[in-house]
Amino acid sequence: MTTTPVHQFADEAWTQYLELNPMWATVQGIETWDDRLDDPSAEGRVAMMALIESWAARVDELSRGELSVEDTVTLGLMRAVITRFQGAHELRLWELEALDQIGGPQSLVGELARFCRTDTPERFDNLLKRTAAYPGWIAAHRANVEEGLASGRTAPAPVVERCIEQTRELVQTPAQDSPLMTANAGLAEEQRAQLLASIERDVQPALAAWLEVLESYAAHARAGDGVCHLPDGEAVYRHAIRSYTNLDEDPQVIHDYGLQRLDEIEAAEASIAGELGHDSVASLRLFLDGAPENHAATPEEMVVLAKAWVERAEAEAPKWFGNPPEERCEVRAVEAHAEKSAPAGFYYPPADDGSRPGMYFLNTYEPASRPLHQIVPMTYHEAVPGHHFQLTTERHLGFLPAFRMHGALLACGAYVEGWALYSERLAAEMGLYHTPLERFGAWESEAHRAARLVVDTGMHAFGWTRQQSIDVLKERAGLSQLEAEIETDRYLAWPGQALSYMMGQREIMNLRARLEERDGDRFDHQGFHDEVIGHGSLPLDVLRENLPGWVKPKAG
Repeated sequence: MTTTPVHQFADEAWTQYLELNPMWATVQGIETWDDRLDDPSAEGRVAMMALIESWAARVDELSRGELSVEDTVTLGLMRAVITRFQGAHELRLWELEALDQIGGPQSLVGELARFCRTDTPERFDNLLKRTAAYPGWIAAHRANVEEGLASGRTAPAPVVERCIEQTRELVQTPAQDSPLMTANAGLAEEQRAQLLASIERDVQPALAAWLEVLESYAAHARAGDGVCHLPDGEAVYRHAIRSYTNLDEDPQVIHDYGLQRLDEIEAAEASIAGELGHDSVASLRLFLDGAPENHAATPEEMVVLAKAWVERAEAEAPKWFGNPPEERCEVRAVEAHAEKSAPAGFYYPPADDGSRPGMYFLNTYEPASRPLHQIVPMTYHEAVPGHHFQLTTERHLGFLPAFRMHGALLACGAYVEGWALYSERLAAEMGLYHTPLERFGAWESEAHRAARLVVDTGMHAFGWTRQQSIDVLKERAGLSQLEAEIETDRYLAWPGQALSYMMGQREIMNLRARLEERDGDRFDHQGFHDEVIGHGSLPLDVLRENLPGWVKPKAG
């Protein structure tokens, strides 16, 4: 197939990025760099920024030529990625990024267990090379953390505490029970002995060293919760908003939109509460919190139910998508070592080579604290027709350069999460909510995302406390105490990410309304959905500009 200079550049850029970020390659099933880890050191940052600046020069050069629509879209994406990396580097965000209970250094052990294949001698040797590199990798993160301490820019105490808890649990786990050993139970005896030796020699001491760093760091955690308490907090948060939403939106505007949506959603919730014989939403929530029928008896039952909901969605999808992906979505429980601090659910896309399916991870920790009516819409968000459809489709867009199929996640969070939240609304049109309780759960999920706009801006722009966020999530979004704490601490670790969902959904819903008005009775639901997810993940401004030209009305 003949490719354009822009297409060739984007393919080359993605290969260059993976070489410097080999775990990204592994997650996608690309094994070229499976014998190494990324370099979080100062030298690694120099290499990464040299690459980014070379991309910037090439984008400027290519922009001067005549471009097709797809090439224009590709360069728009590249600009968004370049801007994000440049901004993060200028703000020295590496001083803070290692303090992360979701993707911090302690999480690498679980990622290696999830994604590294060991079914050939070469693959097994590559895993051993990575575990051998773990001590040096941890040392580089330690140096970054120490820079933050020296500059007076530190993470908030709740995030540090969660990182300590996770790391301590890994340190206290016997080497033979490490996630790496559990995931590779089928290895030959000699290989298991080699892996165990590496865990004892390399992994466990490195984790113990990281725990020591965290425990020392705790005394220096910043006094306030949000990034507004950093010396350059306003600039850090403005960068976060742009990075996750592709918009230069004022925090106050986002905050006010969240409050407006909460008011609208609460009216719909009150209607369902009345339908079910309750005089208030609070009364219905109190009933649901204690209703045995609204909770699974065991973690295993939670997984069984989620599988049934995925199958329900798969059966209806062909009516709403012209080209739904053929790959099935696998449902798994979050691993025991991560479940106490992990989100309620999350998704990993399939490997390019078909070696690993798309995986929807469901947190089954303490089933009594996880109401089923909330898990139903989450399943449609994370799995079908949400992340699984969009990200799996993206991996089959052979006409696009690799960067468009894979690298868009670097700068298109609002598109990816906006599609997933739109999918929860679409699930209602598809008839996937079978009971008033499930419909109530869908509205609660929307309330959760609206509340995110309020509490993320509240903590990071307006000085709200962690407790204020927890209170809003419980009182206005219906989260349990446990989930409100986990969610709030996630927002503290990832400023701005929580804005992606409703800001992205707003854009997709606005575009759909605009096209429904344009096409009237000839509006094509299948065509709309195929085109929204049929061009890879996009910055919202690029989607807004191009989608009306891609979606055609039904033939007369």
